Amino acid sequence: MPAQIRFIREIDRLKAVLRQNYLMDNSRRENSAEHSWHLAVMVLVLQRYSIKRVDVLKCLKMALVHDIPEIIAGDVFIYSVKSRKGYVGRELAAAKKLFGLLPCQQAREYLALWREVEMGDSPEARLVRAIDRLEPLLCNYATKGRTWKKHGIREHQVRDLNMPRMKSVPAIGRFVDRLITSAIRKGYLK
Repeated sequence: MPAQIRFIREIDRLKAVLRQNYLMDNSRRENSAEHSWHLAVMVLVLQRYSIKRVDVLKCLKMALVHDIPEIIAGDVFIYSVKSRKGYVGRELAAAKKLFGLLPCQQAREYLALWREVEMGDSPEARLVRAIDRLEPLLCNYATKGRTWKKHGIREHQVRDLNMPRMKSVPAIGRFVDRLITSAIRKGYLK
């Protein structure tokens, strides 16, 4: 148990990793721990839209561990090509270090789950990846495009980076398409 408690104490640092998105009430920026929790709840609520049957417990585990490496690697702004350069390697090294705090069997399990999400290798990973992109879109829409406007993000960037992940969950993809169209019409996104 001491190794697991050390890991639990270490992941508390995820609460301090700020993301670019603002909470839907527009009061402050979201942190990565809040994002992971929100993603897990969204998986519970939206899992029925996966075109393939999914193991919900596996999806929840994926949602909860997928951003843990950000404790070391930091959060990368998806629309920044410069920020994304070299990030995959930094995130993998961070994942190995952080999950390596756990006993071997758990470390292997969590690293494998993290890698599966990164690769999008399974129906579970594809569902989590789609919902992981939906959450910040909802935040941006609720805040009238606050982050999009701040960084000069345009429609083609939002579609190019988000819509490919939606192909495996067409119902969510259709919703996202309508959300983006509405955001443009309302002036939240150019």
